[in-house]
Amino acid sequence: MAEIDNLHVYVLGTAGAGKSKLTAAAKLWMTNQGFDAITVNLDPGAESLPYDPDVDIRDWVRLSDVMEQYELGPNGAQVAAADMLALNAPEIKEIIGGYRADYVLLDTPGQIELWLFRESGKFLTEFLAPGESALCYLLDPFLAKEPSGFVSQMMLAATAQFRFQLPLLNLLSKSDLVGKEDLARVLGWMDDTDTLYDELTRQVGMYHELNLSMLRVLRELGTYTRLTPVSGQTMEGLEDVYSFLQNSFAGGEDIESGVEPPERRDGRDGP
Repeated sequence: MAEIDNLHVYVLGTAGAGKSKLTAAAKLWMTNQGFDAITVNLDPGAESLPYDPDVDIRDWVRLSDVMEQYELGPNGAQVAAADMLALNAPEIKEIIGGYRADYVLLDTPGQIELWLFRESGKFLTEFLAPGESALCYLLDPFLAKEPSGFVSQMMLAATAQFRFQLPLLNLLSKSDLVGKEDLARVLGWMDDTDTLYDELTRQVGMYHELNLSMLRVLRELGTYTRLTPVSGQTMEGLEDVYSFLQNSFAGGEDIESGVEPPERRDGRDGP
């Protein structure tokens, strides 16, 4: 049976996609299943969190302090703070390793462009756990309900996968707040790209051809994968996230030796 300590799971998404809420729910779900999981806040600008982080980047870097010390506005301070994360990488790694947790849930900054395109994000990801990391990309459901918003978010997810070269699972966040018809429509686009293509062709505007081109690129590159509905409120989809991690790193076997997967503990057949 494969055993992996400190499997790092990065929760990515645009501002307001529900990253912190899902991180909190994932920690609770893992704990309820008998797994040892810790949470890591990587957002130096977070004012409040729905969980008590085991490791908090704000112990080293706070956005308000960066603004005051370097006389920067919010945007400039975000860039500077993002680069400062890398400077504290050795100490962060040492503290995380000291927990010897099965899962390390990392809540990334709300400004996804800083994490994706600043070199500090890539460096930190590779430094903390090379080869033992995965990405969970949260699509904002209120943006994803429109074909153009759906395609643009899928393109960001594909960018994250190419940028970090790590296993990635696309998640439709806040599924409990999405109407059944909208949910079925969005999920249907994953199975039937022709329908999505037809809906895009009916849209008008200056970005019409750009949206169509992005969809073609996603299809040709093969990055158009499944989309899993999740909810930080109801914990829907967290078992699917768990299964994704097992299939990616342990061949479907449980990461923690001696603990059966939850679908087996409740009497059902495993995957």
